[in-house]
Amino acid sequence: MIIEEILTPKRCHNKISVTSKTRLLSTISNIIATDNKSLDVDTVFCGFVERERLGVTSLGKGVAIPHCKIAACTKITGSLITLENPIDFGASDGQPVDLIFALVAPNSNDKQHDNTLAEIAKLLNDDDFCFMARQTFDNEDLYNVTIMT
Repeated sequence: MIIEEILTPKRCHNKISVTSKTRLLSTISNIIATDNKSLDVDTVFCGFVERERLGVTSLGKGVAIPHCKIAACTKITGSLITLENPIDFGASDGQPVDLIFALVAPNSNDKQHDNTLAEIAKLLNDDDFCFMARQTFDNEDLYNVTIMT
């Protein structure tokens, strides 16, 4: 997987301010749907909420990968977010989340979805990457740190 295939500078947001997991998922849904006209913001939001009901998508250490499958989605689409203040995400280690890589995928390709999730999880388990992402100054910096990893 090449990160630029699923992430764009418009979908990288540095140090946003949200107060809850629900607000975060709503914000991510807006970011993704705004940059992908084939996706409806409410459908994306419902997809994220439904997936979170199955089990939290936090990896621990302050990172999470909320993800869902949407019928109208034609290709895997990602959004990378850092938060100004960490929020509770129901992580098994009890740590609040401040680094989020969200994914929306088509219903049809389970193998590609699973492989992409595994690659993103590997990236977010890299302590050096997480440190650099958390130290970025703006959206462009966050995108550049990600694609150079």
